[in-house]
Amino acid sequence: MVTGHRFMIKKIVVKKNNTIRFLENIKDLDLSIQFSLNGFSFCITDNSTKENVYFSEFSFEEKQSSPEELLKKVEEIFNSEIHLQKDFSSINAIYQNHLFTIVPNKYFKEENCKDYLNFNIKTLATDFIAYDDIEAIEAKNIYVPYVNINNYLYQNFGEFEYKHHLTVYIQKLLKNTTSEEKTAYINVAKDHFDLVVIEHKKLIFSNSFSFLSKEDFMYYLLFSFEQLKIDTEKIKVYFTGAILLESDLYKIAYKYIRDCNFLESNNPIFKELNTPKHTNYILLGT
Repeated sequence: MVTGHRFMIKKIVVKKNNTIRFLENIKDLDLSIQFSLNGFSFCITDNSTKENVYFSEFSFEEKQSSPEELLKKVEEIFNSEIHLQKDFSSINAIYQNHLFTIVPNKYFKEENCKDYLNFNIKTLATDFIAYDDIEAIEAKNIYVPYVNINNYLYQNFGEFEYKHHLTVYIQKLLKNTTSEEKTAYINVAKDHFDLVVIEHKKLIFSNSFSFLSKEDFMYYLLFSFEQLKIDTEKIKVYFTGAILLESDLYKIAYKYIRDCNFLESNNPIFKELNTPKHTNYILLGT
């Protein structure tokens, strides 16, 4: 455990080379950072080889109550983490939250973004709203990024790009799926999970659900399957993220769903880390 002046975090570091000198010898580095109210993680990529050469994850003891509280934690970590104090060729931020909705291009009008979001969540007058273009499904993912984090990154690094985590997840799944059959993908985080259903290489369903217990988790999953008329005896399910074979979430899912699997990444960095290949899929999945 790493103790700061105001909070406690758990730092999990995974890296292909544990020397600072190694990264200093690479001149062309890209930085990707994934933010959530429960913590953040980042990976550094050697742009010449496209390989991830460093990965680190910071998990907060308690979920932060607001983006403002999150920024306080981020600032302290950035000030102490030497790997975040480099000159990067590009910066990519990913915001993981449930403040999103997906709208097909044929219904999308930029001036109506807040109205689209208000069908699913309660937005504030001060909320900054952004959207990602998901070309593969001819749709926009409309969401609320953490604008204060955006400002902090711009002050520290200059120009950067950012996306919503579900955009990244959907794009990776559509790029890598080979099956024509209806398949469910479940990305698990500390207190929520994303459910994505793909059939014939097309997006059928996507949503995010908060949960407090394994029973909550299973309720939302089975309810979604029921609404989609999915047979739990036939559907193939792949898990990614913070779920393990021995976890209560997996055990209860396996009780109700016959074909449970883990979607493993082919990222070479997993040869160096002590964690299953389906974890941290948003950043490290290939």
